[in-house]
Amino acid sequence: MIDCTSEVEQGKRFAFGSNWQKFSRLVDEDRIAAARESLVAALGIRDLAGRSFLDIGCGSGLFSLAALQLGAKVRSFDYDPDAVEATRQLRDRYAPDSDWQVEHGSVLDSSFVSRFGQFDIVYSWGVLHHTGSLWEALDTACQLLAPGGLLYVSIYNDQGLTSRAWRRVKRTYNSSGPVMRGLLVAGSRLHLTAPGLATGLLKLAMTGRRSVGQGERTRGMSARYDLIDWVGGYPFEVAAPEEVFRVGRRHGLELRHLKTCGGGKGCNEYVFASVADQGTSRTSPEASSTVAV
Repeated sequence: MIDCTSEVEQGKRFAFGSNWQKFSRLVDEDRIAAARESLVAALGIRDLAGRSFLDIGCGSGLFSLAALQLGAKVRSFDYDPDAVEATRQLRDRYAPDSDWQVEHGSVLDSSFVSRFGQFDIVYSWGVLHHTGSLWEALDTACQLLAPGGLLYVSIYNDQGLTSRAWRRVKRTYNSSGPVMRGLLVAGSRLHLTAPGLATGLLKLAMTGRRSVGQGERTRGMSARYDLIDWVGGYPFEVAAPEEVFRVGRRHGLELRHLKTCGGGKGCNEYVFASVADQGTSRTSPEASSTVAV
């Protein structure tokens, strides 16, 4: 069975873990606080004490740490060994004596995930669409959810032909050398920021006030490393919201929170609850607009 390192070397997969290790150097108390608040906003729960939290594709480990600080008992894993190491380093830095398990494995490996049991909160933000088998990965995430639990996932929005074009960009990035990769990142930056730059210049001319900068991101993320992740992020799959809703219904889950990317290229964000979860019932799903690079 081919592993992550071999896939990266063969140009079949983006080096997500290496990118996360670079991002990890930026993690500080402000970014951790932003990650905590984004979890609270989506889950509708501030105190996770007594709840188990599974982070599928933990990346840098930032959101595992956020859940831990909110009181959860955390288990994290990632397919990329560099991401696993980044998460372990973050744990050693901020929570060295905590009950936080960090492992190397794939959500597509049934023998690996079958020994996990189920969790009160299953979290996977921007990961399942990079596995190479989105729907199998989403089914597994649903199966790992305990009765009365919450599933929090985000999945790239299906833009039709535009998504197919980005898939070609990503394949080219991973099969190319440093020069071509640099050109693709630079060209993508111009393509993605040109409308915002024009708007910012117009606002500056009219009001004398600068628009919010591209470096300012919610969830404690980084514009620079998000861009590299976007351009190189392969494998790459997308889904329309109604397709994700159907999977949730098939597993007996109820949508509690929806945040869309306004039809753009970012992720649509979903929180599902098992029907048995009455204690954390939210109002009807809220739909808002965001663009995640």
